[in-house]
Amino acid sequence: MRLRFSRGVITIAIIVVVLAVAISVGLFHLLRKTKPLAETPEAHCNVRTPLGERYLDFEQAEISATIAAVAARRRLPERAVVIAYATALQESKIYNLDYGDRDSVGVFQQRESQGWGTKKQLMDPVYATNKFFAALVKVKNYRKIPLAEAAQAVQRSAGGYAYADHEEEAKLLAAAFTGRVPRAVHCWYPPGKKTPAPQARTAEARKQLARALGSTAVTSERRGWLIAAWSVSYAQKYALRQVGYAGATWKNDVRLESWQTGGKADTREVEIS
Repeated sequence: MRLRFSRGVITIAIIVVVLAVAISVGLFHLLRKTKPLAETPEAHCNVRTPLGERYLDFEQAEISATIAAVAARRRLPERAVVIAYATALQESKIYNLDYGDRDSVGVFQQRESQGWGTKKQLMDPVYATNKFFAALVKVKNYRKIPLAEAAQAVQRSAGGYAYADHEEEAKLLAAAFTGRVPRAVHCWYPPGKKTPAPQARTAEARKQLARALGSTAVTSERRGWLIAAWSVSYAQKYALRQVGYAGATWKNDVRLESWQTGGKADTREVEIS
């Protein structure tokens, strides 16, 4: 038996097919437009120097900046910072851990039972870093001996040889956070809908910087870039939106991947807002 369809039925069928195709095309283009929103990156930091590139999250960047600031306060050479970073990478991946082997905690996995301090103190990166450096400077020729040997003399780890695996990455981070390489630290975070008044935010940031560095004064261009790197690293914590120094500006703008040339800031002060 042959089925016959009227022109009206055929016309309706064609219209349905055309509408289905149109809806499908429309949905495809709508999804393409909304895809960038779904792919908006998470808060992150990017460190670039001639030695390479390294992505950090904000906690890692904050601790890295703190280590560099404490070293500068103690007037230690960059080699000390490299040793500290290699140690932190091995022990905690540069995170402030509240757990570890036996009673080990913190960035350097220091132990209360071994006389490093109380758990509360060791969970403070400024305190923990000061304790690490205080022990490091007592190591004879720590600037010249192999990195793993110097780190192991401080840590007394069961696998001290492993610190050497992180030396190149530690050198990259040290070049950036000590300020030797300008514009090396760039971060971004999703802005919050509500933030404290700018004056309160910047005042607290400077207070915490001074706690690690001793003073917020810019006494050299390298120190200025150290402060700039610290400020960008702590931008999310203190809701900072802009940092300026030496004719360059960092802005919390997802479209930007680096510092931009321009701005009113000179080499006498790091401007934050």
